[in-house]
Amino acid sequence: MHSTLFAHVPVESTGRYTLQNPQLLKTDVTQGSSPVLARQGAMVAFEGQVEFDSQYRNRSWRNVERMTGERLELMRCKGNGIVYLANLAQHLHIMEVGSGITVDSSYVLAFDGSLGVGIVAVDSAVEVAAAGAYNLELSGSGQVVLMTSGEPLVLEVGPDKNVCVDSDAVIAWSTSLRTQLQAPTSTSGVWRRRGTTGEGWEMHFGGTGHVLVQPSELLPPQGMRNGGVLGQFGMRGNSLGGSNS
Repeated sequence: MHSTLFAHVPVESTGRYTLQNPQLLKTDVTQGSSPVLARQGAMVAFEGQVEFDSQYRNRSWRNVERMTGERLELMRCKGNGIVYLANLAQHLHIMEVGSGITVDSSYVLAFDGSLGVGIVAVDSAVEVAAAGAYNLELSGSGQVVLMTSGEPLVLEVGPDKNVCVDSDAVIAWSTSLRTQLQAPTSTSGVWRRRGTTGEGWEMHFGGTGHVLVQPSELLPPQGMRNGGVLGQFGMRGNSLGGSNS
């Protein structure tokens, strides 16, 4: 049997997370001292002896649920083997958490179980699409795998270089940054998609750090399943939810 398909074989790697291609993640669950936490329904294949705990909840996640009333459905992957993860063919990006990042959980595919998890509220008059009412703060030594609709843009913020981004396009930012939500149009106009100017809520970032922006102003595919058309206007009801299944 001959086919160009056989060029797409597993890539050789030694790390815990490796991109098999821009939209598929290879995860070695035997690497590292903590389990891999992944979005439920994201597994597309696995090799070896791997256990999946679909009802995983630690203290951090129970606190998130208690504070917000909302849930991010996670599964714990552990054992001896390889797990392949993907979510609706979104682009994937592996990054070190370092000094901490703030991210909308709708764009999280997987991360190390050793990371600290917190919750932060975004002060807004209405719940906008990407920058929902609540966002996650990840901290500690470890990695997280983020998802974007298309290839993203990373903007640097410095003492003399403030950055404004469309709140529907922002994915994540350095936790150290100061944020402020502002509307260039009237609040009543923002309820219509981009108001009368074609633009809506903007997020202003100051301090020192980075901002991750995707080339899309719509919800991620899993968010559309929960929020539908109303979600595209910032009126969705579940900012921490979303699933591939």
